[in-house]
Amino acid sequence: QRIFLLFDELNSFKEDLYNSFKEAMGNYATIDIFFHYFNIDLFKKLIDENNGDYSKYVIMPTILKDAHVHIKKLPANDVYILDQTNDELEDYPSVHQNFVKDIYSALEKGKRKLKKYTKLVLIFPDFKQPTGMQFGFKKFCEANEYPFEIIPDITNYQLAKGDVYVIPNDRHLVKVIEEAKPKGLKIGKDIGIISYNDTPLKKVVANGITTISTDFKAMGTIMAEMILAQQKQHIENKSSLIERGSL
Repeated sequence: QRIFLLFDELNSFKEDLYNSFKEAMGNYATIDIFFHYFNIDLFKKLIDENNGDYSKYVIMPTILKDAHVHIKKLPANDVYILDQTNDELEDYPSVHQNFVKDIYSALEKGKRKLKKYTKLVLIFPDFKQPTGMQFGFKKFCEANEYPFEIIPDITNYQLAKGDVYVIPNDRHLVKVIEEAKPKGLKIGKDIGIISYNDTPLKKVVANGITTISTDFKAMGTIMAEMILAQQKQHIENKSSLIERGSL
C-alpha cells in the first residue's frame, strides 16, 4: 500500500503527528509526505500530479478556499481529512479539531485565573488560522461578559496591564514576550498569555507558557488506526488547556 500524505507545513507538533502516524502504520504501507504551504495552486498541482498513484490520500485542507473542488477529483473511498474539516468535506472520514468548542472549553476551564484580568485580546491573523478559533473566542467572551478585542497583528499594538493575550501564532508569541519586559509588564501577573499548540519549549519559556493544544500524537495514531481498520468516521481529536505560569 502507498499513502499520499499532504500537510500544510512542517513544525514541531506536525512532526509529532507525522511520526505517530508513521509508527502506527508500521509495515502496512509506504508513506510519501508533501507540503502545500497554504498555497492553493501548489495544493491543486500536488493532487493532480499524484491522483491515481496511491492507495489512500490523507489531506490537510486547512483554510484553503476551494480545497474541496480539488479533493473531489480523487477516488472518493480513498480520501481522509486531517486536522481541519468543513461542511464541504463532510462526506470524507476525518480526524479533526473542533476549534469553536476547543477554545471555548479551554477558556472556561481557565476562567478562575482569567478573573484577575480586565480584557481578553485574540491576536488573529486571517492567514492560516481557522475561523472557528475566532468564533469560539468571541462566543466565550460574550457569554461571560468579558471585554475583548480581536486584532490581526501585534505590530503597533500597545501591551497593557490587565490584558490576556490569546496567541495562535508563535511569531506573535515571541513579540509579546519581547515587548513585555521593557514595559515592565510581568507575564502571569500584569499580563496573561495563552498560546496555541504545545511544544517542549513552551514548558520553560517565561516560567512556562499556558497553552491550548490538541494531542497531535493521538491525531496521527487515530488516523492510522482508522485506515488500518478500513473505518469511515468523523472523530474530534481531544484538546485541553495546559496551565502554566504565563496565566
